[in-house]
Amino acid sequence: MTSEIIPPISDPAVRTRVEEIKGMEDFPKPRGTANALIRLTQREGTSLAVMAHALKSDPTLSVRVIRVANAVGGGEHGPLVSLRDAVDVLGVPPVRSLALGFSLMETYRGGQCREFAYSRFWSQALARAVALQLLTAAREGLPPADAFSVGLLAGVGELIFATVFPTPYSELLQHRAGQAAAQSAQLSKAEQEAFAVTHGALAASLLLDYDLPEIYANAVESLGLPGPANAAQGSAEANAHRLLTLADRIGAICVAAPDAARALMPELFELGLGLSFEAGQLIALCDRAAHEWREWGALLEIETGPMPHFENCAAAPLSVGVAVAATPPSPVAPSIASEVADVPPVVAPDTPPAASLDFASGVPEIERRSVGGSSAESAQVCALLVGDEARVRGPLRGMLAEAGYRVAEAADGRHGLTLAIELQPQIMLVDLLAAEIDGIELPRSLRQFKAGRSSYVLILSVAEHEEKRVAALTAGADGFLTLPLQPRLFAAQLQAGTRVAGLQAELRQEREEIRRISAELAVSNRQLQEIGMTDLLTGCRNRRYAMDRMQQEWAMAVRSQRPLACMMIDLDNMKQINDAHGHAAGDNVLKLCASALRGEMRAQDVLARSSGDEFLVICPDTSLQAALTFAERMRAAVEVLPIVDGERAVHGSVSIGVAVRDATTPDADALIRLADQSAYLAKRQRNSVVAVQSSAAPSRHSG
Repeated sequence: MTSEIIPPISDPAVRTRVEEIKGMEDFPKPRGTANALIRLTQREGTSLAVMAHALKSDPTLSVRVIRVANAVGGGEHGPLVSLRDAVDVLGVPPVRSLALGFSLMETYRGGQCREFAYSRFWSQALARAVALQLLTAAREGLPPADAFSVGLLAGVGELIFATVFPTPYSELLQHRAGQAAAQSAQLSKAEQEAFAVTHGALAASLLLDYDLPEIYANAVESLGLPGPANAAQGSAEANAHRLLTLADRIGAICVAAPDAARALMPELFELGLGLSFEAGQLIALCDRAAHEWREWGALLEIETGPMPHFENCAAAPLSVGVAVAATPPSPVAPSIASEVADVPPVVAPDTPPAASLDFASGVPEIERRSVGGSSAESAQVCALLVGDEARVRGPLRGMLAEAGYRVAEAADGRHGLTLAIELQPQIMLVDLLAAEIDGIELPRSLRQFKAGRSSYVLILSVAEHEEKRVAALTAGADGFLTLPLQPRLFAAQLQAGTRVAGLQAELRQEREEIRRISAELAVSNRQLQEIGMTDLLTGCRNRRYAMDRMQQEWAMAVRSQRPLACMMIDLDNMKQINDAHGHAAGDNVLKLCASALRGEMRAQDVLARSSGDEFLVICPDTSLQAALTFAERMRAAVEVLPIVDGERAVHGSVSIGVAVRDATTPDADALIRLADQSAYLAKRQRNSVVAVQSSAAPSRHSG
């Protein structure tokens, strides 16, 4: 399948067809809050504050946006708990596309296209979104804020076909049932023939409509195909295509049955190699993606199925003998792509082959059972055999498989080292005379890698050489067995290895638990800090935070010689409101006024409640005239705000004093005093804005 067979979205005929489909009545559309938010952000000049305010009307969507933002900016900025902070981290296009994706997920969980698996589609889209977000975090060069949205919407073209053309698309899918080879390319070709456009082109067009980066749109259009046209090897476009393809394969493995998942693993490692992911790093990333996928599935009520174990998939027969790169590996740090051409598939024969290892005596049945302990105990233990078929692998393969071990094999030490790093087996049985890398050099090289430090390594030799035994143990081996093997000693050594593997697994679990508790404590500490810096009634920052922040902004303004403005806002008639309507009504006035003030602020401005009915506003990079204009806008917003108490409607008002740093202002405290003086003058006039530094007459408005 070449890119010339399917015309790109830049083709005029394709663009025309895409617009025709978008205009159809059944074209999937966002609903509710998502639709309102999308319409709102299509207006020019929509502020982040307005966007955050619109999001607040849908708490569920707000939680999801904060969760995505934490994955993007939480590591740098600390855990995000504020919706405004989350919107600041992500920006308008990602939030808008998240609203679209989550809305479509809620609305289109089923439909009339009988052959389209809606539940599986969304489950894979969710896994792809999580994986792409983690991948872009691990590989710089692509905008991480957009990654989750792109992963979620990358396959939306298929949903569009299933929704707009349910019967023809169902017939197309039914006709293609069972065609596994080149599946995505074949599907795109069939779609092009049936509908004059592909699902990739539809999805890419939708991403561009929502102002997501073109580099992602090109990757989505070519997903499942050789790659974007004219994309040079190693370019940003080529890497975007590789990352999205890798994320898509991770998603496919997450939703696949175990056998199908194992069949997808070779391509997964090949893609990871192309992006310079080591095997252990890639498996860890995949496991984290699967874990977060299941967490998201519980949150969104999307069926995710059992937790996939990528390490187990990697240890399966299909991944043991795969060759995924032509570049020969280093003898010390082999690549996961090392070719294991001579390694036979993992087998567990019904009858063990002839034992040319020359056991001193046959292993009794009871000893065979005790080799690995109970089957439940050893079922998840992987044993790697390294050495000659006749000397090591043939005699031991059947016995280990019968005892319940998962067996992997390598014909020589170089391949054994590669597999040990990939599979991280709990137990390794290595022939001292293994070809290419012998039984002394192999553990020495293996222990240089974090992925190879937990394996229990036993060296096998036909004779007891004291020097070699010392050398092997010094190199990193855990034990030495002399051939012919003594069955009871062999069983005891394997039991020791299994016990050590179990202890290491418990330690890993304890470390994970400690990391989880530490993360929860970090979040709790952050929340406590937020509480300590927040006014609980209005949700604004408190005076303590404002004073610290003012000092920081003052220092930056002085250092960069940039303007800094400050405002003191006094709510008018608060005593009368409290006396006439009670303190509950007064609290309501404070909350409503604070909300109105926040709605007019920019992302960099800070609003804090400094005392009972006073607010302090810090405005970095703001001149006096700009601050006066800003203050007048806030005064007007409060003036028209109806404050309802019972059957009576009261309109609030504020008096605002404005000050700006200039050559005569010695420090931050002096700036606040200037704003206080201005607020005192404004308070005498009521419902007005005053700046004592202004050469013109004070701005005022009588209530």
